[in-house]
Amino acid sequence: MRFGADGRTIPSMMVRSMRVRTVLGRIFPAFVGVLSLAQISEFSNEPHVNPDHAAIHVNSDLVQIPVTVLDHNDHVVVGLDKESFKLFDDRVEQVITHFAIEDAPISLGFVFDASASMHDKMQQSREAVTNFLKRTNPGDDFFLVQFNDHVEMTVDLSTSTQEVQNQLRFIRPTGQTALMDAVHFSISRMKKATNARKALIIISDGGDNCSRYTRADLKNLVRETDVQLYALGIFDPWERRSQTPEELYGPALLRDITRQSGGRLFEIEHVNQLPDVASKIGESLRAQYVLGYAPKAMPRDGRYHRVEVKLTQPRGSRKLQASWRRGYYAPAQ
Repeated sequence: MRFGADGRTIPSMMVRSMRVRTVLGRIFPAFVGVLSLAQISEFSNEPHVNPDHAAIHVNSDLVQIPVTVLDHNDHVVVGLDKESFKLFDDRVEQVITHFAIEDAPISLGFVFDASASMHDKMQQSREAVTNFLKRTNPGDDFFLVQFNDHVEMTVDLSTSTQEVQNQLRFIRPTGQTALMDAVHFSISRMKKATNARKALIIISDGGDNCSRYTRADLKNLVRETDVQLYALGIFDPWERRSQTPEELYGPALLRDITRQSGGRLFEIEHVNQLPDVASKIGESLRAQYVLGYAPKAMPRDGRYHRVEVKLTQPRGSRKLQASWRRGYYAPAQ
């Protein structure tokens, strides 16, 4: 397929067929562009980072930033060139030396809220997962985690979409909501995933009210991992929400952790929106730009470095929006 430089939107049916485009007259290394983390080489066990959660090791000082670009209708935009992007590392502009857009196999985990408050939303939530599964590619694999008071691995990593759909039918809503425990467990489970690109899809209706892990615990883990998070937030209207802090700040929690990972929260106003939003997330996962650069100054201090991506907006079009992983840990000495 040939893409122009006019930033036009990719139709859903075309996303499947996308393959890596390379620039600069060289073949992009096989691992470039398939990682959903802003990566950097030679990660070691920094004092403040759990070694079990250390980021991926590569053998050069190349940082890779996956970027998703959406139009005002939340559809994926392709056809942009390298000059459409500006990239900053701790506010210092960097030279983009590698650039590609790719559709690579994904390991995808569904984190499914089975608490009592989901009773009237179960059928549409099942349909949302089924909608994702209809858009799978060869090489993709999946798992299904359900949670209420407890977290349960319902389907471990499998290439069978039918197995996931079958198990969805047996989920019954009951109990409270251990959302942060479920996301923490699912991120840890992704260590055994077969594909370099990894993502979680969280389907939930609100705040956490019984997790062991704290918001700070989860935020730190998201920073350290290479898993991209998306969430379908099925929230009650503000005036109908419980006035507990957990319920009031549930949307902010999901928005924070998804944005940190380079993903996004979609707030669902009506359960009938779930299939359409599922399609949009599927498109976002299937078409990502990857920007690679060697930082101008690479202190080996083990510290977290913030990354910012800015877009040059196409003339005459509505404003585009970009999502990217917000930072990475530098290697320690």
